Amino acid sequence: MSGIATILYHIFKNNDILYLVQELSDPQLVAEYLSGDQKALEFLFSRWLGPIYAFLYRRLGNAPDAEDAAQETFVKCWRNLKKFDQTKSFKPWIFRIAHNTAVDFLRKKKMPVFSQLDSGAEEAERFEETLADPSPLPAELYERKNLAEELARAVASLAPAYRDVLFLHYNDHLTFQEIAETLDEPLNTVKSRHLRALVALKKLLRAD
Repeated sequence: MSGIATILYHIFKNNDILYLVQELSDPQLVAEYLSGDQKALEFLFSRWLGPIYAFLYRRLGNAPDAEDAAQETFVKCWRNLKKFDQTKSFKPWIFRIAHNTAVDFLRKKKMPVFSQLDSGAEEAERFEETLADPSPLPAELYERKNLAEELARAVASLAPAYRDVLFLHYNDHLTFQEIAETLDEPLNTVKSRHLRALVALKKLLRAD
């Protein structure tokens, strides 16, 4: 077998350099796989299995559906790797596939899709007062142990469209541009949801 990933596989297998494979970028692994190196695909998928499963579990709410959706996501990814633009980031591309897969699962179960639960008139009125104090909640709040449980309850009370943006940005570490690509939404819409979510969280936390 040839290819960088295959060489690294044998090194990895023999425990000579345990974590060298981590230095390969996602586009490098895609290129290696498309050139015929099967092990590159294993490395690539193992890298994203955890984040994608967690992403789907949060959206579908149970392990069986998340597992099925994750499997379907990676099958779709494998089938469409030739369409991936290797000059761009792999992260929003695979998260977009996962997001669309979750939407399909919810539609099959006739449950509301995330975008259908976005800010309507009632929710807009709810935010109107809080926008008078638009200063964002510090990102460090996610790391403060004494507020972890309180914050989790507050986040859970938000509409799914707002939770999506928060989780993608703070848990999955996507940029706003990557979130926009993942959700197929305008960048300004993503930024607006982020701001409104933070304002709502601040109000909820102050109320407690």
